[in-house]
Amino acid sequence: MLAHDVALLGRLPHQTWLQAPSAADLQAVEAAMRRTQCWDWRARPLASLSGGERQRVLLARALAVDAEVMLMDEPLANLDAPHQADWLGTVRELVAAGRTVVSVLHELGMALQADQLLVLAHGRVVHQGASDDAATHAALRDVFDGRIALHRVAGQWVVLPD
Repeated sequence: MLAHDVALLGRLPHQTWLQAPSAADLQAVEAAMRRTQCWDWRARPLASLSGGERQRVLLARALAVDAEVMLMDEPLANLDAPHQADWLGTVRELVAAGRTVVSVLHELGMALQADQLLVLAHGRVVHQGASDDAATHAALRDVFDGRIALHRVAGQWVVLPD
C-alpha cells in the first residue's frame, strides 16, 4: 500500500460506503502529509519506508481524520528528536484550536511537556496532575522506584537516570 493511500484511510469516517475520495478528502490528506513532512513519499510503498517515516505517515493518517479528540498510543515511537518536537508542536496547535489530544508516552521528557499527566503503575492510576507540579514529579519518581531524577534545563523538564 502506498503512503498516500495509508494516510487517505484517515478520511474513511467522512465518506459513505465505497465512495471515492472527494477533493476535500484529498486536500485534507495532502495537508496532513505536509504537516508531518511525508508528502514527498506519497507514492512510495509503506513497506519501503523506515520506521520513523512510517510513523510520520501514520500520524498524517491520524491528522487527516480531523477528529475533535485524538487518542494516541506511542505517537513518538521511531521518531528522531526533531520530528518528536515537530509532533509536539502540532499537538500544541491542535489543543490551541480546541481539540483534545491524549497520548500514551514512554518518553518521560516529552510527556512532561504536556499540560497534564496521568501516571500509571501496574495498570492503575496513581496520580493525575500538572506536569510542573512537584506531586506529579514525586509520583513519577515513585513509579520508577526512585531511579529517575527530574531537572529543569532551558525551561524544560529533563529526566535522567538517578
